[in-house]
Amino acid sequence: MINNHYHHLAFGPDAIERQRVNGSYVAYGTHLERPDDGPDELSARELRMIADATQFCLGTVTPTGWPYLQYRSGPAGFVRHLGGNTLRFVDLPGNNQFVTLGNLSTDDRLAMFFVDYPRKQRLKVFGRGSVHEGERREIEVGVEAFDWNCSRSIIPRYDQQYLSELGKAYQDKAAAREAELTAEIERLRARVAELEQRGPVTALAPGRTRT
Repeated sequence: MINNHYHHLAFGPDAIERQRVNGSYVAYGTHLERPDDGPDELSARELRMIADATQFCLGTVTPTGWPYLQYRSGPAGFVRHLGGNTLRFVDLPGNNQFVTLGNLSTDDRLAMFFVDYPRKQRLKVFGRGSVHEGERREIEVGVEAFDWNCSRSIIPRYDQQYLSELGKAYQDKAAAREAELTAEIERLRARVAELEQRGPVTALAPGRTRT
């Protein structure tokens, strides 16, 4: 049974009513008909998506109640899994407005939005963030809930690394096939040479047999 914690956090009364009117209540709203299951547990699927991510959008809440969105990026693996439902990433220097850090000091709720453009997958994460000062300032996230979103509206995009890896895969496949064909040609050449050493074979007229 699917964990319903995300649904309890995301769906308010108006959302539920609109689901009823538009026929999607059975797929979504019915999850609220049983008590909240509590925090989701990150599985291998979510961790693989997060580990491969080179970018995500980070949402926090301002003291005036407005949503605030930032873009974060880095090499694959820059969002680290510390075990369980805990993630952490480096808070790289920006424009020194410190809006995200200020928001987390008054409201630790946050959202992370990951998109895998080539595979048309996206993952929404709800969590609570804390700031850790040190040699490098980092933001630690305790994941509360997550949801895999519909891929219909994602426009595929391919970065240079993805295209390089894809090209190498095709090159390796072509090289392996070339090796197979070369081996087959050599086998046929050896067979032809063997037959030539036996001398010419005289064809028999139809209906006759050797004596």
